[in-house]
Amino acid sequence: MSFRSEFEQARDFLILHRADYDYAYEHFQWPKLDKFNWALDYFDSMAEGNHKPALWFVDENGREEKYSYSDLSLRSNQVANYLRHLGIQRGDHLLLMVGNDTSQWEILLAALKIGAVIVPTSSLLSSEELEDRMLRGSVRAIVTTKAESARFNISASGIAKVTVDGVVSGWSDYAEAVQEKTDFFPEGVTRVTDPIVLYFVSGMTAKPKMVIHTHLTYAVGNLSTMYWMGLRPGDLHMNISSAGWAEHIWSNSFAPWNAEAAVFVYKQSRFSAVRELEAITKYYVTSLSAPPTVWRLFLAEDLSSYKTSLREVVSVGEPLEPNIIQKVEGAWGLTIRDGYGQTETTMLIGNTPGQNVKGLGRPLPGIKIQLLDKSGEATNDGEICVERRQELFHTSDLASRDEKGYFIFLGRADEIFKCSDYRISPYEIEAVLLEHPAIREVAVIPSPDPLRLAVPKAVVFLAKGIEPTKDVALSIMIHTRAKLAPFKRVRRVEFSDLPKSVSGNIRRLELRLREQKKVAGDERSPYEFWEEDFKASLPEIWAQDLP
Repeated sequence: MSFRSEFEQARDFLILHRADYDYAYEHFQWPKLDKFNWALDYFDSMAEGNHKPALWFVDENGREEKYSYSDLSLRSNQVANYLRHLGIQRGDHLLLMVGNDTSQWEILLAALKIGAVIVPTSSLLSSEELEDRMLRGSVRAIVTTKAESARFNISASGIAKVTVDGVVSGWSDYAEAVQEKTDFFPEGVTRVTDPIVLYFVSGMTAKPKMVIHTHLTYAVGNLSTMYWMGLRPGDLHMNISSAGWAEHIWSNSFAPWNAEAAVFVYKQSRFSAVRELEAITKYYVTSLSAPPTVWRLFLAEDLSSYKTSLREVVSVGEPLEPNIIQKVEGAWGLTIRDGYGQTETTMLIGNTPGQNVKGLGRPLPGIKIQLLDKSGEATNDGEICVERRQELFHTSDLASRDEKGYFIFLGRADEIFKCSDYRISPYEIEAVLLEHPAIREVAVIPSPDPLRLAVPKAVVFLAKGIEPTKDVALSIMIHTRAKLAPFKRVRRVEFSDLPKSVSGNIRRLELRLREQKKVAGDERSPYEFWEEDFKASLPEIWAQDLP
């Protein structure tokens, strides 16, 4: 039995039993692989002579680009040869910072083929954050746009630099890849444990931690994501997320292509719920994945007036409110299915097709979940932990489990929170805030927001001699804007004492609960200032809003 056929048998089993959770969970087995390259052994073999659509772009002006599986296989071969001629080798780290452009998908496949490791990077990151990724990520190649190339101040030799949309002095032109041969011959074998992607993930440290994924953990592992989404061959799948994040690669590449579905991308300069809904309807999209922020924006429109071809609708990022699920169901007759996963994993828990929808759902086929209390004992109300081989992966997320095995999300154990679909580390923001001369101590907490779920708020204890004024609050906001990506910026500042435990630790839970109560009661302290307080007088500062 070939490695490819074993992978395909696992895939086919999940597609066949996509609506029979109990049977799929009981009988599914991960393929046993040793040497395996997802792009070469699965994608290329599946794509040979396959003229079914794999990638379809439509922009806001109606322009279309459509690529078959065969097209992408041959184009990625050319790009793989091109990258190799630039000196990029197996194990080299390639920072990829482009939007929803064809090159995003071509380079992903090409990197897998030559054994390079993709470092997905959002264009929203600050210059300091980019420099950190370059240094700690040991980046040997950069692929980006002309506009973004100016943000990289690179003096070190030996770093390959490529722009995808035109010529820049000192950078290679991606257009030259079309001159390469469409045949590709790999150098050596790929082991299933070889790395393919490196993420930087916000956590309990001042700087994001690094997470490596392999052909096994990500390419094969995203069979669980495919199952949760309910994808099958011939589907037209649309995922609304920004390039540079885990959800983009999950839902725009591995999961749909594992199912031999097509990826649909609607490109617009700025998000418009109306245009997005029109595209979903006009182009007969069958499967839609979107974060709760997008579902809330959709509900501001008359959903019932859009007669779609959707069969599956899912949400990921943070738990979806029941009233949103009910309203979409009333308009479309479709139930949004929630799911749970992390950048460090693939989808772990989900509400799957044909099953009752409740909370986060149940563990997906091949995934074993335990709930542990603080002493490490099994419980029905504790931290979500994933069994993998002889060890446990601790997610730092808390959940409860009911008598039927459904998981209900309770919150973060490590204080991480979500702003829209972005994962926010208070510690990362606090490290930047403490550089401000007016701040003696600070705690960053989520402040409830009707659209974004929560926004970062800084509760500040000022340095001696500093008055709690509106001007000081503004300078703090500007400081974080200069140092952090837009989605991390502090949007609310409150000057206050910080409650502490006997041991001197800030009582963050107390601050969170107090904030929830204040916002629910539409209260604000006299020494509290919101971003909106400054927009009228200084609109140029806030010109770039949260995407």
